[in-house]
Amino acid sequence: MADKQSCSSAGDFCGRPGAAFVAGGTGAIGAAIVRTLAGRGSDVVFTYRARRAAADSLCAEVKEYGRQVLALRLDLADESATAAAVAEAVSAFDGIHTLVYAAGPHVPMVHLSRVTPSQYRAQLDADAGAFFNLVHPALSPLRESRGNIVAVTTVATRRFPVRDGLSSGTKGAVEAVARALAAEEGRYGVRVNCVGPGMLTDGIAARLISSGELDEAALEITRRNIPLRRFGDATDIAEAVAFLASDRADFITGQALGVDGGYSV
Repeated sequence: MADKQSCSSAGDFCGRPGAAFVAGGTGAIGAAIVRTLAGRGSDVVFTYRARRAAADSLCAEVKEYGRQVLALRLDLADESATAAAVAEAVSAFDGIHTLVYAAGPHVPMVHLSRVTPSQYRAQLDADAGAFFNLVHPALSPLRESRGNIVAVTTVATRRFPVRDGLSSGTKGAVEAVARALAAEEGRYGVRVNCVGPGMLTDGIAARLISSGELDEAALEITRRNIPLRRFGDATDIAEAVAFLASDRADFITGQALGVDGGYSV
């Protein structure tokens, strides 16, 4: 483990025992969260599914902050492997203080009438099921550390954009479970919150733009629907996650913070 005295005295996580565990660390949002947490004084464990080169690069960045890091290749759909990954993280860092769910498959924009029930079930398994696979084995160590959980969801659970039901439906399930966990785990000092990204210039939004699923006309309409008249980026989400995970938010639980430029107003 890194010497806790070596981190900045201004770091939110300086001196906090254990590590932050970030699921989906090589995605645009996940990587920004890993960098931000490391920069604020936390050792980090993160998972990735296939992008080994990106994982190695991110490990190097974390070490530049003077923090310890562990990258684990993991398919969150595998219940046993996910439980083993959490146990490995706890063993390597003597606990975890924060669990961040920033994973999830690419979700195409499609009308629900064109989504088959089997496709919807698969999306639930890949997202809401994966979230629960991760959270369940982490509850015991989080109780010990009086830690917290932050799930990255979507602002589409509050203001629905057409053709986004496959995402908002499954992320809505994640938010419902997060609220239930906040109610049940608060007696152990565990806080549970969500961050709902709006339209971003990276992450899934970037893939939708590059794939042509969102053309320039659609993007302009989206901008007009955002009071700030611009899109956000992964760093905006990482800042919100870091705040909710920090002691500055120690009386906040069961909430979903929209980081959307006002889209959901």
